[in-house]
Formats: sequence, structure tokens, C-alpha cells
Amino acid sequence: MDSERAFFTGFCDTTLRDGEQAPGVAFTADEKVAIAAALDAAGVQRIEAGVPAMGPAECDALRRIADAGPRAELVAWCRATRADVDAAAGVGLAAAHITIPVSDLHLGAKLGRDRAWARRRIRDCVLAGLDHGLRVSVGFEDASRADDAFVIDLAGELRELGVVLLRWADTVGIMEPFGISTRLAALVRAVPGPWEIHAHDDFGLATANTLAAVRAGFTWVSTTVAGLGERAGNAPLEEVAMGLRHLLHADPGLDTTAFKALARLVARAARRPVPHGKAVVGGSVFAHESGIHVDGVLKSPATYEPFDPAEVGGRRRLVLGKHSGRASLRHALAQCGLQAADEQLGPLLDDVRTRVSELKRPLRAREVREMFLQGASA
Repeated sequence: MDSERAFFTGFCDTTLRDGEQAPGVAFTADEKVAIAAALDAAGVQRIEAGVPAMGPAECDALRRIADAGPRAELVAWCRATRADVDAAAGVGLAAAHITIPVSDLHLGAKLGRDRAWARRRIRDCVLAGLDHGLRVSVGFEDASRADDAFVIDLAGELRELGVVLLRWADTVGIMEPFGISTRLAALVRAVPGPWEIHAHDDFGLATANTLAAVRAGFTWVSTTVAGLGERAGNAPLEEVAMGLRHLLHADPGLDTTAFKALARLVARAARRPVPHGKAVVGGSVFAHESGIHVDGVLKSPATYEPFDPAEVGGRRRLVLGKHSGRASLRHALAQCGLQAADEQLGPLLDDVRTRVSELKRPLRAREVREMFLQGASA
């Protein structure tokens, strides 16, 4: 996929903005500073750090993040109002992202406005940001339900003004990867230059749509850690990064070994545990119980793992449970320094399955050892 390697540029992570907009999530200033530092250490190129218009506390947190001297470009998020742009200029960040609705649904139902108003308003705000000396990017809210001709026309105008990056948002996650790829490829052809995809996960397709956008020529991806965000969340940083590496053969430019720790950090701050089955960073995604799976993994991990757990800071676990087989049991005993004869394995495996069904969890090493020794002495 030489084209993907050539096109892809980097990540703009919005955990501290869109992620914090998840219902009930509120980061403290210390948590925001810690998350920003972890994102920066992982190599994220742009961090959408917050919303200055929220007030003094948010502005203080943004200044603290900037004072740490990250390598990443810090971005202040703004609505399309002069007040928001002025507030962004006041916190001392070098970049501002200004969002404008572009669908007739959002313009009409939410704001009681039309396309002409949107064109005037975003032009005015962009010029204000440039006058402040800010690097300005623009986000097209609800672009997936907007008229593509209008988006193309507006994007061309904003490029000429000096907007450094344009974001196309699938605000309510209604796209699918085949349709989005066709639309976005046409967009890139019509208005060349840096484009960013911002995908929501309402149909569980945010990662697929983000990768499709990269294939279509988008150079930036917008993500959040573990997909934290409004409603069903956003495209997860870790899923997109590993998809880029292993499916599109594009270098994500990140330290992927930091992903497990980063997900835990954000989960603690958000008070939202990472689901066990969460792709890439979930607690069970490298755990194997089924007898045929464990037998295969013991012979060659690649039989049931798409990549080495160490790539994302994880580790492999072989679990002794109801669906375990003789290979699993023999391995569990070996880990305890024990060796069972073939005739011992069958009865012991029956006992293991009974015990696991009663406990509703896998057995611990101590419990396996005790069961074996009890059976051997009987």
C-alpha cells in the first residue's frame, strides 16, 4: 500500500475535548495535564487540548499543558464565534480549530441559519484567528449529511484564506466505509491539501470509516483514547493506529507500546472502565481459553493473534476455564512445576470444568495446583 504510506501524516487526538464531552465525564486539571503528557509521550502529533471559551479554569488547564513544553502541537477548539476565537488567542496556544455546521439540518434546525450565513461566519472567524497569529484549522460539522458541492466550494475558499487543515466530520456516525471512501476521494481531488477525518461510532464503524478516509487520501485522523466520546464515542486512537500499521501498512508514527497504559490512565480519569473485550487494549483481547485456541497459540501465537501483544503494551494470558482442553491443563500444571500423566488429565479436566462453572471465573494457579495434588493423593 505505497499510497497509504505516502498519504498518511498524523493523529489529532481529541480525548481532552470530544472525549470529555462524553456524558458524565469531567477531567480535573491535573488529569488533563497527565493525559496530555501521555499522548505527547506516545508521539501524538496534534492534541486538541480543550475549549478556552469554557472559562478561567479551562484556560488555566490549557496553560499548564502548554507550560510542560510538549512536542505535539496544542490546539484550542472553538465554535464559529469571534468570542471563542479571541478566548483561544488569550491562552497562548499556537493553533485554533474552528467548527462550523455545514448540513442544512444543523444550520436550519439548530441555528435557524442558512449556507450563506455559514460562509460569512466561518470566513470572519478564520480571519480573526489569522489576525491573532494563530494557525487555523476548520471543522465541517455534520459534513456527512451536507451537500458535497457546498462543502467543496467552502473548502476551496478557506484554503485560499490560509486554513492549514480541513476536518470532515461524520458527526452522528452514519457513514459506511465504501460510501465514505468514494465521497472523500472526490473531495480530495476537488480540493487538494491536508484533510482530517473525524468519525463517530454510532454504528460501530468509526475505525473502518477512518481507515477508508486514509485510503481515499486524507492525511490526518481524529481520534480519542479507547474511543471515549459522545454517545457511542469516536474512532479509537489505538484501533486506528494498529489498523494503519497492520491493514494499510502505514506507519502510525506512534509508540504503540504505550496504548494499554494510556487507556488505563484515561479510563481512571473518566471513571469508565475499559471493557474486557475492547479491541487492542481490553483486558481479554490476548486471553485464550478454548482448548483448540490454546493448543494453537502454544505452537505458534500467530494462529490466533493478529499481532504480538507486546506491540501495544499487553501480554498473552492462557486461561484455564470451562472450554479448556488437555493442552491448556498440561500447560497450567507445568507453570506450577507439575507434570501429570495422560490418565490423570481427563478426570482432572472434568473437575476443572465443574469448579469453573460453580465459581463463574477461570481458575487461579494456586487452585489448579491444589486440585491436582488432592487428586494425586486420593
